[in-house]
Amino acid sequence: MSKSDGNNGNYRWLFQKAPTMTTAISADGRYLDVNDAFARRLGFERAEMIGRPPEEFMTEKSARRIVEEFRPALRRTGRLDEKPVSFVTHDGDVVDCTTSAVVEQDAIGNYLTTVAQYVEAGEEARANFRYRTLYRSTPAMLHTLDADGYIMTVTDHWLMKLGYEREEVIGRPITDFYSRADRRRFEDAGLKASISKGDFNNVDRQMVTRSGKTLDIVMSAISSRDSRGKVHRLLVASKDVTQRLRAERELRQTLMENARLREELERERDYLREEVKVSMNFGRIVGTSKALQRMLRRVEAVADTPASVLVQGESGVGKELVAHAIHAQSPRADGPLVKVNCASIPKELFESEFFGHVKGAFTGAQRDRVGRFQLADGGTLFLDEVGEIPLELQGKLLRVLQESEFERVGDDITRSVDVRVVAATNRDLEAEIVGGRFREDLFYRLSVFPVEVPPLREREDDVIQLAQHFLEKTLREFGREPMALTKAQAEELRRYEWPGNIRELKNVIERAVILSPGKQLRLDLSMPDGAAPVPASRGDAGAPGRILTESEIRDLTRRNLLRALEAADWKVSGKGGAAELLGVRPTTLADRIKSMGIQKPGKT
Repeated sequence: MSKSDGNNGNYRWLFQKAPTMTTAISADGRYLDVNDAFARRLGFERAEMIGRPPEEFMTEKSARRIVEEFRPALRRTGRLDEKPVSFVTHDGDVVDCTTSAVVEQDAIGNYLTTVAQYVEAGEEARANFRYRTLYRSTPAMLHTLDADGYIMTVTDHWLMKLGYEREEVIGRPITDFYSRADRRRFEDAGLKASISKGDFNNVDRQMVTRSGKTLDIVMSAISSRDSRGKVHRLLVASKDVTQRLRAERELRQTLMENARLREELERERDYLREEVKVSMNFGRIVGTSKALQRMLRRVEAVADTPASVLVQGESGVGKELVAHAIHAQSPRADGPLVKVNCASIPKELFESEFFGHVKGAFTGAQRDRVGRFQLADGGTLFLDEVGEIPLELQGKLLRVLQESEFERVGDDITRSVDVRVVAATNRDLEAEIVGGRFREDLFYRLSVFPVEVPPLREREDDVIQLAQHFLEKTLREFGREPMALTKAQAEELRRYEWPGNIRELKNVIERAVILSPGKQLRLDLSMPDGAAPVPASRGDAGAPGRILTESEIRDLTRRNLLRALEAADWKVSGKGGAAELLGVRPTTLADRIKSMGIQKPGKT
C-alpha cells in the first residue's frame, strides 16, 4: 500500500469517526458519504443514506429551502454559513440543525464534492429559525444583502412583486434587479461603497420585474455591523410607489396652473402646429404619373406596419408630404406627428432637443423641458435631413431607436416611448457611410423600408396638374381674380427640367401671380433664366419663337448655370453667389450642379 493510499485511509477514518455530523454530497445533489455521527443521530444505516438526496431526510419546508435557496446560493458563492435545516429521524422525530458547507474543486475549477457539517440547534437557534420563517412570510417587500451587495434572503412578498422564484435570486447581486439607470449608478464598486455607509431612509430606486415592467420603489435600510464596526449585513425594506406616482402624474396633468406642465403642453402645441404647417405646405399629393403611382403603392404598403421608413429624394420633391401620408394612413394617425429638423439643431443642444432636460441640467436650463421623442409617444417622429446629424451624435440617436428608452439630460429616470420613425434625406447615405460620415448601423435601423420620391422631371404628366393646383391655391390665398394657364404656358412648364422640383414649381407660380397685374398670368416674368425659348438673334437656327428640343433646353440651362458660377467666381451661396444671381436656393443649385456633373476648373 502506497503512502498516498495510507493517507486517504486516514482521512476516510477521520471523516467517519469525527464527532461533528458531516456529509459529502455529489454534483447531482446526492450523498456520496455520511459519517457515523450523522447516521447514528438520524437512526439510519450508512448504506441506507448513500446515493439518496438530502431532501428525503428533511422536513418539507427544509427540503424546499434546499432546492429554492441554499443550493442556488452554494453554486454561486461556493459556501454556506450557519443555515437552518430540519431533519426527520428514522423514528419520525424532527432534529433542528444549522449547516455550513463548502464546495471542493480541483486545480482547474471542476466540481468535486460539497462537504457539509451540521450542528444540532439549541433553543436560541430554534428561535432564530422561527424568526427566519416569520421573515419569509411577512407581508412586506424585504430583502437582506451581504457586504458585497449579494442577496442573502428575501420575503415571499418580494418574490411575488418581482415575479421570480426563490432559487432564481438568492446569491445574485441586487443590481441585477435594478433598472438600467440605477445599475449605472452603482457600477465600479459603487454598491459596496453605498452599503458600507449603513442605514438610509426613503431613497428612490427603480426595479424591473421578470416580465420587464419597471417599478418605482422607495427603500429604507438598517445595517448589522461586526465587532470592527463594518457593515456585514443590510436589511432593506421596499415600498412599491408606482401606482402612487402614476396617480400623482395624472393629477398634475389636470392642474393647468402647474407651470411646468403648462409649458410642456404649449411646446407640444407649437410642435404639432409646426408639423401641420409643414405637412400641408404643398396640400394633397397631386399627380397620376406612373413614377408617382409606384411611390404611392410603396407608401400604402408600409403605412400600416410599424417599420421604420427612409424617404429619399432630391431637395424640393415633397419628402415632408410623403412622411405625412405615411402617418395619416397608419394606425397612429390619431397620435402626434412630430418633426425634428436635424440640420438646424446645434451640437450642444442635440440631446435636449431629442430627449428633453430637467431644470438645472446645464446653463440656461431654467425649467424642465420635454423632448421630441416624448412628444411623439404613440405617434410618428419625422427626422428631416437625417443625414445632417454629426457623426459623434449618431450613436445617441441609435440607442433610443434600438431600445425605445432614454433619459432626459440631467435626469436618471429611464423613460420608455412607443414611436414610429420616418426619416428623410437628400443625401446618398451609403456614400456617406463609405466616407465615414454616417454610421452603418444607424442607416440600417432607419432604412428598414426605403421610399424613393421621384423628381419632377420624371413626372412629366404631373407638372400641369401641380401647376394648376398651385395656381388655384395661390389665387385663393392672395385674394386674386381667377387666372388660367394657356396651352403655350403649359408646354413651357412641361419642357423645363425643374432642378428645384416641386418647391421650384410652386415658387414660379406664386411669383407669376404676384407679377400679373391683370387677369392674364405672366409666367414669362417668373420662369428661371434659360427656361424660356431662345430668340433667333442668339444665333440658333430656325425662326424666332421656335420650339426647342429637350437636349437644347438642357444645354441652355447648363450654359446659363456655368455663366452664373463664373460670374460669382464659383461661389455657390452667400451674397454675390451663383444661387443669388440665379434666384434659387443654394441647396437647389448644389443639387443641380451635382446632377449636371459640373466641376470647378482644375478640380478632379
